[in-house]
Amino acid sequence: MQRSRRDARSEGVRISPLPDRSLSGGFPMLIGRIIAFLFITALAITGGPTHEALGATAGLRGSQPLNIVDSGKSATAIIASPKAGRFESQAVNDLQKYIALMTGVALPIVNTPESIEKALASARPLLIVGQAAVENNASFKAKLAAVVKSDPHIRADGIGMLRDGNKIFLAGANDESHYFAVAELLRAWGVRWFMPGQFGECVPQETRLVVDNLKIFYAPPFELRSFWVSWLGESSGVTDFQLRNMMVDNNANVPPAGHALGQYTAGLGKSVFEIPLTDSNTADHVAKATEKLYAAGKDFSLSMEDGLYTATAASDAELNKLQWDKYSLRPSVSDAMLALLNGVARRLRESHPESRSKIGFLAYSNMFLPPVRTIMLEPALYGMLAPIDIDPIHSVQDPRSPPKQEYLGILKKWADITHGRLTIYDYDQSMLVWRDLPNPSHQAFEEDVKAYRDAGVLGIATESRMALATTFTNLYLRARLMWNPDADVHELLEDFYARFFGPAREPMRAYWSEIFDAWEKTIVTEHEYFVAPAIYTPELVERLGPFLQEAEKAVQKQPLSKNGELYVERLRFVRLGYETMRKYAEMVKAAASDLDFQKAVAAGQEGLRARDALTEMNKAFTASRLESGTAFWSGEVQHYQELLSWTNGEKGRILAPLPLEWSFHRDPDRTGKDRGFLSDPVDLSYWRAHRQDYDLEKLKDYPPTEWEMIRTDLYVQAQGIRHPDQQSFTGDIWYRTQIRLSARQAVANPHILFPGLFNACELFINGAEVAKRQQVEPWWVNDYRFEWDVPLINELNAGDNTIALRCHNTHHMGGMFRRPFLYTPVNSGGG
Repeated sequence: MQRSRRDARSEGVRISPLPDRSLSGGFPMLIGRIIAFLFITALAITGGPTHEALGATAGLRGSQPLNIVDSGKSATAIIASPKAGRFESQAVNDLQKYIALMTGVALPIVNTPESIEKALASARPLLIVGQAAVENNASFKAKLAAVVKSDPHIRADGIGMLRDGNKIFLAGANDESHYFAVAELLRAWGVRWFMPGQFGECVPQETRLVVDNLKIFYAPPFELRSFWVSWLGESSGVTDFQLRNMMVDNNANVPPAGHALGQYTAGLGKSVFEIPLTDSNTADHVAKATEKLYAAGKDFSLSMEDGLYTATAASDAELNKLQWDKYSLRPSVSDAMLALLNGVARRLRESHPESRSKIGFLAYSNMFLPPVRTIMLEPALYGMLAPIDIDPIHSVQDPRSPPKQEYLGILKKWADITHGRLTIYDYDQSMLVWRDLPNPSHQAFEEDVKAYRDAGVLGIATESRMALATTFTNLYLRARLMWNPDADVHELLEDFYARFFGPAREPMRAYWSEIFDAWEKTIVTEHEYFVAPAIYTPELVERLGPFLQEAEKAVQKQPLSKNGELYVERLRFVRLGYETMRKYAEMVKAAASDLDFQKAVAAGQEGLRARDALTEMNKAFTASRLESGTAFWSGEVQHYQELLSWTNGEKGRILAPLPLEWSFHRDPDRTGKDRGFLSDPVDLSYWRAHRQDYDLEKLKDYPPTEWEMIRTDLYVQAQGIRHPDQQSFTGDIWYRTQIRLSARQAVANPHILFPGLFNACELFINGAEVAKRQQVEPWWVNDYRFEWDVPLINELNAGDNTIALRCHNTHHMGGMFRRPFLYTPVNSGGG
């Protein structure tokens, strides 16, 4: 039963009892999951500060609650080993610190042999931490050892929390795990670290801290649970944040897997990406270059460089034919690359059989797909799977995302090939080129993490940029799920709203739930800023505003206490994030839909100012230090400024806006020309009769034999153009429209400008091809302007003109995403 804050304060904060259960990999899977669920249920504090935690009940019959602090008084001492390690010492100090912050009482720390012996012989309450706990309770030590992985590849974490009379034993399997045990105790008392630094810390004010019958021993399924801050993102406070949320350093005993192969293959090919992978001389060369490292027992990386590889040896030719990588649009080099890596590792093992060196490699780029051939991987090789081109929005269980379901098969095969010597390198924020808008990940990760556990991977190393305006609760929820994959995300979020926003809990729940639902329900599977208008629609942005206003009013009514000041600061963060979002959405609509580039530039500049205010408020809120060029927000605004100059008379004048909606036809078999798509009348009778039968989800089943209508301000997959199996549509896509021009317009040196267009294309005017556009695949290697300017001198007629555009869509985004228009350059005599 939940209790109000008043009840919690007056009756005390209790760590409630848990039945005598241990959690370990030795349990059958079903029993282990049930117990893990009970564990997280016990630890979770839902619905706000009701503080019944660490137990399924409020207390066991006959239990005697132990007061740690009561009404500003305490007889409790903290016992610490004089040999305490770095994190163990921090655990002791933080236990003292946060109890004092909660209650105003600073407990004494006892850490000399004589004083420890005296304290242990007394009847006073004792919080015994780390080595002191293990050394003074043999049964506790044995039960902790029983749940911890006995044969780890990287590290073995685990915690024990036990009450024995007046003594509370808190310890872990290693130095960091000692801290984890203390962090779980503080968590049970209501302390939270939702984000790094003071901004994300929540410390309740309590008059009484109590421990009931407590007996928990638990080990997480993953050896590695980590993230690192890339893109020159703000990293202050990250170490403490990770530690307090049961994460470990990204380099903690993990075989390095950074891009490294190029330094060992220099001179063997035309470039680091064009080398003879299966040539025995290549393996000899790399083995010789790394022999000293291996002989010394040092771990090192042979990971591919960051690019697309071509295997050039004569012996590579047959392997190149084994599979086509549809994500990188290249032959897969997995078989050839693993032949090289295995050859190097075998040579090194045979030369130095005593070495325990680990060799890391990346399954990435066009080595992402597992090999076709059966291979026995050398035991020194440790893989890191980086799904950079896989849908990050949906989970591996979501039928709306065939790519994510394919990823599950890829994951399982790599885990099998490596015999579990595999870690996951994922991305959060998952929108790789983005616009500082919220980009939640929990809707996918809460299912993906279970798949990782079931596949037996070693763990997860996440590339983050911090950028809290984008990632928000992602890293916190990831931490809880990596520690226990059966954690209830709904309960964790309910707890977050109450503690982080206080009196604004309800409107903030509504605000963020709208955002989370938009991501949960979207059909888009891509991972760059082009998806933003498909998710942050004008309707969504408008719905969010009143919730934020209500939250601000709720906080204004509260007395200005320390927590009250934090609530104000957090809502200012949300307000600036909302203004950033609102202005970005306004900018995109003005440019992509309305061709109002002046308004787009103004809105974009206002949005950037809101983002700058976020950065000034806290550098961890954004990560824009590396942003330069058209791909990024400031570059997008500059692009609209340039487009404005082609329409306002500076460089050109607009002749005619082309329609926002065009006729559209799917052409998976590339037979559109023969079927009259160029100039035959467009028959929309089926569309008009059945449009209401096809919502966004059902458009995948629209007959490919019929014309339909589509907007030009959003790429086609986001508008429901998918295959019946929900794969993003690939093949040819056709746009058709008509434009009526005056005689003066037709001879005014007209150009057609596509301000946002993917794919290689052909443009047809009145049935004749007038231009062909080449694009390099994959799409992301092209200029992020995605612009196509075609002169149409002597191509347009006075009166009606038919414009047809055929796009060759090979993967991911297809078609137009900004509305095209006709313009004439200045001094051309037109108008």
